[in-house]
Amino acid sequence: MARIDDLPLWIRATLKVYPWRRIDPIPCAPLRQPIAKSRVALVTTAGLVPPGDRPFDESIKGGDYSYRVVAADTNVQELGEFHRSESFDHAGIAKDRNVALPLDRLHELARRGEIGEVAPRHLSFMGSITAPGRLVKRTAPEAARLLVKDEVDIALLVPV
Repeated sequence: MARIDDLPLWIRATLKVYPWRRIDPIPCAPLRQPIAKSRVALVTTAGLVPPGDRPFDESIKGGDYSYRVVAADTNVQELGEFHRSESFDHAGIAKDRNVALPLDRLHELARRGEIGEVAPRHLSFMGSITAPGRLVKRTAPEAARLLVKDEVDIALLVPV
């Protein structure tokens, strides 16, 4: 993990003046069954896109607040990475997409019986959204409904 002092001066200056949004914590829902019987989905903010799907739109002021659906049988190494931020080293994700969407690891957990099953769909958002209002009001509720429709018991956030 980078230290603030390791970042370029322009990024350090941006972080100091950025109007960070404060929100009240939202309580988590209690798990209704053991993890070994639960359906698990992944939600990443790495800006990963399945082959043939449209990349995230870098021209949207404040950040692209849409998401992409990643099927459970997707080869994660074939996902395109379109994260717009230069505030982190993309080399790890370039080498192994599981760093940002550990779908292969999730399948391994299911095969070993440590989780019940892998959800049929997983979600990829763009990180570094500087104007999250549309995400909070529109996209996040829509994404949550998709996970509910898929009967997901646990959604693991993989922030980038």
